[in-house]
Amino acid sequence: MKTRLWLTASLVLTLCSISLAQMPAQSSAPVRLATPHPSPAQLFGKLFSSQAEEVVAAAEAMPAEKYNFVPSGGEFKGVRTFLQQVTHVAEAQYFFFAGFGIKPGIDPETIAKLTSKDDAVKALKDSYAFAHQAIETITPENAFAKIAAVDGTDTRVSIAAFALAHTYDHYGQMVVYLRLNGIVPPASRK
Repeated sequence: MKTRLWLTASLVLTLCSISLAQMPAQSSAPVRLATPHPSPAQLFGKLFSSQAEEVVAAAEAMPAEKYNFVPSGGEFKGVRTFLQQVTHVAEAQYFFFAGFGIKPGIDPETIAKLTSKDDAVKALKDSYAFAHQAIETITPENAFAKIAAVDGTDTRVSIAAFALAHTYDHYGQMVVYLRLNGIVPPASRK
């Protein structure tokens, strides 16, 4: 699992590096590009918006009475309930982006104590809003500057890439839980 997360993070970092490398160097004469490249904040903002749409839709698709569901057939001993998957993703957004200078509107430690679908979905949406605020702080100048390390990553873009990969891992688990309950994930209905 860690290898997959690092591969995904490496891919995003490579794409960011290519985008930054293609930006014009500082000079006295302005350089016009035929096609402007997105900033790191725009790139990650788009990726997080897409991810938030899928993850929140999956959280909303599970009926409230199934939020304590845990798979039982196969090797699922000790796995999180669906509710715990949702709240873990919400908590993780605050964990990953804590060092970006944005103050959360809540104490992120309260998220683990949530017990209802409505509260968990609201916390998830709020956590993505927090993540978006943090992502907006990423500039070409600070994208690769060292900040406080999070799970072995220590730049804004590496942390954002790792956050994306981490959440997609849990989203995959949420998809399995939905399908085991006869629910086609919203992203697969298109």
